[in-house]
Formats: sequence, structure tokens, C-alpha cells
Amino acid sequence: MRTFSAALLLALLALVATGCFGGGGDDDLFPDVVSATLVPGGGDSFTATVTISSPYDSDSRYADGWRILGPDDEVIIETELAHDHADEQPFTRSSGGFVIPDDITEVTFQGRDIESGWGGGTLTVPVPGRN
Repeated sequence: MRTFSAALLLALLALVATGCFGGGGDDDLFPDVVSATLVPGGGDSFTATVTISSPYDSDSRYADGWRILGPDDEVIIETELAHDHADEQPFTRSSGGFVIPDDITEVTFQGRDIESGWGGGTLTVPVPGRN
């Protein structure tokens, strides 16, 4: 029985180390988009508001940007955040005045970490007024 328990414990530790239970996986290195909205602006433009949660909140490691992707990962807008967010987790930012091509009906929001780059939990939202 003791041999079986040790083998089971080693197998579970291996699963955790590879990220199968939410620990130790590569996605833990990136910020997650926890909410996002699009609001039509004047003419063909839109304003986006995104809330990001980052596992890092220091002046040396933090979420430093977000972007909106269309189909086939086409970049529609890309923003850069110029400072850390140690005192505000999660944090919300907005950007407006950008155009989403008429044939796109939904977009995906993604965050970026200053060291790891683009990744983490994304969120796909419909483009208002398009079916």
C-alpha cells in the first residue's frame, strides 16, 4: 500500500508541475483578461474597456499592454501601459477611436506581460450592431 501511495503522490506532483491543475503552467506567467466591452463611438469607431488581472504586481514584472484581435489573430488595436499596477489589481483601462472592419462580428481581447509577452486568459466579445 505504501508503494502505491508514493507512486500516486509522484504522479499528482507531476500533473501539478505541468499545469494540469492550474499550477505551474505557462499561462500563469501572463495576465488574464477578466472583462471587456466594446461601445460604438462616432461614425465607424469604437471604444474598448478592458479589465486585466496580472499574477505580477511589482515595478519589475507587470501587465504592460493589451490588444484586440480579429479573425486569424489579426491585430485591430494594440495598446501599451507605461507603468506597473502594484496598487490596483485587477485594473481597468479604455481606448477609443479605432475602427473594426465591417465584416468582423466578434473580437478577442488579450493581455501582455512585460517579460513573457502576449498570452494568458483571453475574452471574446461580439461587436455591437453586427450579427
